[in-house]
Amino acid sequence: MKKIGLLLFITFASIAYCKAQQLPSVQLKDIQGKTVDTQTLNNDGKPFIISFFATWCKPCLRELNAIRDVYEEWQEDTDVKIIAISIDEAQNTNKVKPLVDRLNWDYEVLLDPNSEFKRALNVDVIPSVFIVDRQGNIVDSRSGYTDGSEEHLIEKVRELLNKEK
Repeated sequence: MKKIGLLLFITFASIAYCKAQQLPSVQLKDIQGKTVDTQTLNNDGKPFIISFFATWCKPCLRELNAIRDVYEEWQEDTDVKIIAISIDEAQNTNKVKPLVDRLNWDYEVLLDPNSEFKRALNVDVIPSVFIVDRQGNIVDSRSGYTDGSEEHLIEKVRELLNKEK
């Protein structure tokens, strides 16, 4: 019985260790053309959320629009920051800034036209969302979107902030 308990402990410890991975270093551009190293993404020592999207992905747009509607409240409550990563291919990246402006997204938006960052984080499905702690560790992630699931994100951020106190 003791061996099973130890094995379970090691398995859960390994899962927890693997889950807290650092952001990889990939060079992306923001929508103004400035180069950004993804390993340096941060929120001044506070948690942040990375959301992969595409201009043609309806669930992605629904999720980012739902967050937009509560983003000001989230920021007042937790100081969380959203970093939206467009995976539109190079020939379509010119559509990203007009979309962001039209939808009135107040997010940092980066372009990943070659899907390098997407591959580095093993993203298979969009939208894919990652919660990053103040040390730059990915502590939670999920793929897909159903209406209302954005609330899970802010709850996880609140949990992180409470743990860090």
